[in-house]
Amino acid sequence: MNSRELFEKALAARENAYTPYSGFKVGAALLTEDGKIYTGVNVENASYGAAICAERTAFVKAVSEGYRSFSAIAIAGGKDGGEMEECWPCGICRQFMYEFSPDLDVTTGSCADKLVTKKLSELLPEGFTLQNE
Repeated sequence: MNSRELFEKALAARENAYTPYSGFKVGAALLTEDGKIYTGVNVENASYGAAICAERTAFVKAVSEGYRSFSAIAIAGGKDGGEMEECWPCGICRQFMYEFSPDLDVTTGSCADKLVTKKLSELLPEGFTLQNE
């Protein structure tokens, strides 16, 4: 699966985001090493700290199904009813994903024709793992 197809899956998933507070909807599509796709959306909560990002939602779904190896994730985000924009993972998501796949390809963009891909290790240099102790 190429990054454009993965981004389009993230864009479709984004429609299910629950964002009554920020109105900023994010969808993610996570590709396992063997080609399975897990999607996720951001889910907000009145207790802001209880919210979860789309990237972690996708990872939690995949990990709960037994997957531990991932090759790529695409992220689509923007204000509800507004223009799409590049939507890079937050710091918590970067660390969460690093646990499983430091070399993960991370793709985002303002549309399927304007995508940017970076390695997770570029977005989180010197990420923390238990091997760092």
